[in-house]
Amino acid sequence: MRTVTDRLPHSTMAPTTRLSADEAVSETPALKIRPATAVHEPIGFAAARGDETGPEADRLRRAVADVRLEVFVAEQAVPLAQEIDARDEEPTTIHLLASGADGTPLGAGRLLMEPEHPGRVHLGRLAVRSIVRGTGLGARIVAALEQTALSHSGRPRVEVVLSAQEQAMGFYKRCGYRVLNGHRYLDAGIWHQDMAHIVSSISTEDSSGRTA
Repeated sequence: MRTVTDRLPHSTMAPTTRLSADEAVSETPALKIRPATAVHEPIGFAAARGDETGPEADRLRRAVADVRLEVFVAEQAVPLAQEIDARDEEPTTIHLLASGADGTPLGAGRLLMEPEHPGRVHLGRLAVRSIVRGTGLGARIVAALEQTALSHSGRPRVEVVLSAQEQAMGFYKRCGYRVLNGHRYLDAGIWHQDMAHIVSSISTEDSSGRTA
């Protein structure tokens, strides 16, 4: 799962919109994302399941897909065929979108729930647009994803696991994540390592505004 933090110029979610045949072949999908020239607070967060129906869910998933395409495919040159996967449309997948007060999409992330392991969830496809990198939005998205994982698990605590780009590991450590085994591997040509963090419903906000 590729991830990009607010401290990186570019790096865990695939579009649910259907690409045209020409786009699929050329791997240069047309982005519909609104240009971001300013960040309007407050930033809001919204989520939708991969199989959720209705216009609001469709709009959210399209915006999430465009953020991912802009960051992973356009900036990082991740092949479109690797960015898109079948998990995006599953009922156990939750997409999260961060938007400015004016509705401009600013960042996104994805949760993969594991019904066979109800106390564990995978966080991935974390991406923030260039205009908000360095503002702390990446940590806010991680916190929002963690709380979403808790609420959907129905449990007082859950283990959030992720595949972090090695250049982003410092960011995740600051968010409370630990390295699992130190094994490194390539994903889309980028070195990654697995990390995890136990999230509890009994948590307090620190001064940065994220929950522990």
